[in-house]
Amino acid sequence: MFVLKRLIFTLISIVFIFGCSPANKNTSEKNDKDAKEVAARQAEVISTDLEIPWNINKHDHTFYMSQRPGYIIRVNGENGSKTVQNVEAAKNVLHEGEGGLLGFILAPDFDTSQEAFAYHTYKQDGTVFNRIIVLKLNGNKWTERRIILERIPGGTIHNGGRIKIGPDGRLYAAAGDAGNPENAQNTKSLAGKILRMGLDGTVPNDNPFQNSYVYSYGHRNPQGLAWDHNGKLYSSEHGQTAHDEINLIEPGKNYGWPVIEGSQQAPNMVSPLFQSGDDTWAPSGIAIKNNKMYVANLRGESILVVDLTDQTVETFFKNAGRMRDVLIEDRSIYSITNNRDGRGNPREGDDKLIKLPLEN
Repeated sequence: MFVLKRLIFTLISIVFIFGCSPANKNTSEKNDKDAKEVAARQAEVISTDLEIPWNINKHDHTFYMSQRPGYIIRVNGENGSKTVQNVEAAKNVLHEGEGGLLGFILAPDFDTSQEAFAYHTYKQDGTVFNRIIVLKLNGNKWTERRIILERIPGGTIHNGGRIKIGPDGRLYAAAGDAGNPENAQNTKSLAGKILRMGLDGTVPNDNPFQNSYVYSYGHRNPQGLAWDHNGKLYSSEHGQTAHDEINLIEPGKNYGWPVIEGSQQAPNMVSPLFQSGDDTWAPSGIAIKNNKMYVANLRGESILVVDLTDQTVETFFKNAGRMRDVLIEDRSIYSITNNRDGRGNPREGDDKLIKLPLEN
């Protein structure tokens, strides 16, 4: 039965490459030239029938993935079997529009603590917010243990949601402007920011603004965070109309939204390291290896590779639909589709967790 299941998964992966919808109309000539190489890269389907997965975690041979409606799916990486794990938060997960259970990462001491950090949307007194909490796994249920940060402005769009622990041991969170662009330029607001905090929720003394979680500002809807081998922080960000961005994040800097975007410039504002021009990527999760950034794209329906040395871009994988996150481990890259998020075209077995070979 298991052999038959793997055979079916392999057939599905071939359909990914040869039988899916055409690439985005704005795909560049460079990406077209890469089509033969992309087609030769076969995806191994590890798990199917996920429900808008948002964040990939891998612990030994086990995957833990947040599902936007408000629960976790545990996947056995060796046989693909799934277990649904409910989440009990003190404030209910609000799954409306782009909100829901978004960022989810295992604690560094997960082996002993069985804890994880989560970023989710909620409603209080008629107003939508996002919050960061600590959850503890007990059996197949995650229960809220403590609050890290609440009242991050939220809405049906632009919630950001990515959380990561940096090489400095601090917790970083990407917060969108919640559909109110003016939030991004207001350093008193938590919206439209990259936030930085201790794992206990305290404000680090070396943050750029005194007694503030704000690490950088002027962001529209950042959804990816990653560090290179030198400890430099990068973020992916959705543009208003195309002009999606890859930014090199530095403490206290203003990244321009809504005053500038794309290649535009203004005094005391930082233009992106790379931007998509007239193409639309809608970039989400990112990961870096060997000075190359792998970018999961929703609207662009692909995984792109941005060379951080010369800012060239190539297509790594496409035609599986909307891609939400990427995780690199050794010589493999894992990704998840988001074709059931209301903006995609679901295919049989969606959403899926897939594995791809990484050449370098």
